[in-house]
Amino acid sequence: MSKTGPALRILIAADTFPPDVNGAAHFAERLARGLARRGHEVHVVSPAHAGTTATDGATVGATDADGEITVHRIPSLGTPFHPTFRVSTPWGASRAVAPLLALLRPDVVHVQSHFAVGRSTLRAAAAYGVPVVATNHFMPENLLGYAPLPRPLRAPVARWAWRDLVRVYRRAQAVTAPTPRAVRLLTDNGLPGDPLAISCGIDLGHYPASRTRAGATPVSVLFVGRLDKEKNVDELIRAAAVVPDVRLDIVGDGACRASLTALAEDLGVASRVRFHGFVSDDELVAAYQRADVFCMPGTAELQSLATMEAMAAGLPVVAADAMALPHLVRPGVNGFLYPPGNVTLLAAALAELADGPAARTAMGLASRKIIAGHDIQRTVDAFESLYRATISTVTSSAVQPTLAA
Repeated sequence: MSKTGPALRILIAADTFPPDVNGAAHFAERLARGLARRGHEVHVVSPAHAGTTATDGATVGATDADGEITVHRIPSLGTPFHPTFRVSTPWGASRAVAPLLALLRPDVVHVQSHFAVGRSTLRAAAAYGVPVVATNHFMPENLLGYAPLPRPLRAPVARWAWRDLVRVYRRAQAVTAPTPRAVRLLTDNGLPGDPLAISCGIDLGHYPASRTRAGATPVSVLFVGRLDKEKNVDELIRAAAVVPDVRLDIVGDGACRASLTALAEDLGVASRVRFHGFVSDDELVAAYQRADVFCMPGTAELQSLATMEAMAAGLPVVAADAMALPHLVRPGVNGFLYPPGNVTLLAAALAELADGPAARTAMGLASRKIIAGHDIQRTVDAFESLYRATISTVTSSAVQPTLAA
């Protein structure tokens, strides 16, 4: 039995799930495993990856079960913008999800996106009377960098993308987003009702404190994330070019890696910029421990898992003053915020931390204290309670239709 009552059968619908490497995928997995460890029966439906078996929804046998959660991989296609990322088509997802939902008979569905898997699952759940909780991790800026759109078209496309999200999510009984800023984005773009802010959470014990490197030079400044346009890693490289006492360790990969490598060479700092690419989880934890400072220059962060991980590891943070990052970084306490695009002020913040080992230590301790409020167990608590409240609301307002076998 879980903390709050009898075990539930939960279906999490995720358009991205490990082995995908991104914040939304990692959140979905952490939540699924956290719920399973409390005794819930947790199923995940997501696109199949190369080497995995897809299910058409007719059986539960073609799945990936590891003793904690069961992942149902549905047919998918490769994408032109990423060599490993795969997506399900709307018609393929619909054919697979509806019979899977009927077979599993979940108590509640938790949709993680409004794309093919998420919207198909939400539609099927509505048809069967299954309560739905939906979480938004999406910002149009996260996708526009992949599309060769002329600049004048970007704003209209972004508005259309928000309208599409609202049209899908307004059918859910409850909607959440990771931060108050992310919730405001939903309401500002027309989502009715009262979305809730529930942190994606983090396993604090998974990230041991960074070792102290007082007096060590050059100071290691770490970035972790996709190397895509909205992450603005070029600003970090330009800042490093005027702060000779820092080196950059860049973990992650993406469409901009080649241009960023060329920029480091053009600025004469290639010897101080290390591109590590995608790394294993153990290597990532070690990277946080080796670092002295973490920098997140991204301007489309609805929460920023990487920043939370860095804080759990006890690192001071320099971040763009944009979106949800101010929810994590308190200027002068655990790091600094700088105006997006202002390389001069970014460089000044890095220089101050490079010259101040005592400040780095104090701010790192403050990071660990601040991030303690985002412990993953609090997140699981919040979603458990929300699932039960949503089930209760739906059950009391209407008689549930019988799911067809």
